[in-house]
Amino acid sequence: MGASILPIAVFTILWGVVGIVCPFFAPKGPNRGIIQVVLILTAATCWLFWLCAYMAQMNPLIGPRLNNSTLIWMSRTWGNPYKNN
Repeated sequence: MGASILPIAVFTILWGVVGIVCPFFAPKGPNRGIIQVVLILTAATCWLFWLCAYMAQMNPLIGPRLNNSTLIWMSRTWGNPYKNN
């Protein structure tokens, strides 16, 4: 299991459009600069949050905690019976 290039490319392009292209279409007026900054910051922070969440799934720090009876049941169900020494 590893990071796939397709989702990274798709979301980078999506947030790149929001942060780079959309500010050019901000309506003219006294708040145009604020709208442009909001679009750029929104795109940057949403992309960074998505990237951190996506990459955290590649190598999770904490795995599931199972008790012994669950592990024995899984072992028997998957055809690897637990042998007591």
